[in-house]
Amino acid sequence: MTSPMTREVPVTVRVFVQRFSSTPRGARLARRLALHQLHRWDFPYGSDTSDTVALLVAELAANAVTHGRVPGRDCELRLSYAPGLLLQIDVSDTRGERRPPAGPADPVPAPDGEGGRGLLIVGALASRWAVLDRVPVGKTVRAELDLGPGCRHRAAGR
Repeated sequence: MTSPMTREVPVTVRVFVQRFSSTPRGARLARRLALHQLHRWDFPYGSDTSDTVALLVAELAANAVTHGRVPGRDCELRLSYAPGLLLQIDVSDTRGERRPPAGPADPVPAPDGEGGRGLLIVGALASRWAVLDRVPVGKTVRAELDLGPGCRHRAAGR
């Protein structure tokens, strides 16, 4: 007996990868390039998704250049977009031994403290986030946004 054929809609994953210097200037450039690429993928400047990704990339890139910096080594931004499904943001650095704490059990920063809120922002905005090993060296912090039906993050005109 043969099984009936089902038609599956092909999914084309679009990818953007760019290295940037491990400096505050590099982090700003990563954010700007991410927004430019999103605009090319039909997420207009100023849309909910564009604004959310701007904050996510800004936080992840700032953390990479602040806590993951190795002199002479670059950081990397990678955006993966599966239309109608998922937008994935990866920011990688070469300091694998300096990993951010993960999970809801992390201490809440002091109200008058100067830092410690970046990953709280990432956790609030992203559908999910994780810290991954980067081969051959370093780590990647990944944030994902669900784009499926009923999600607020959708491309324009879709």
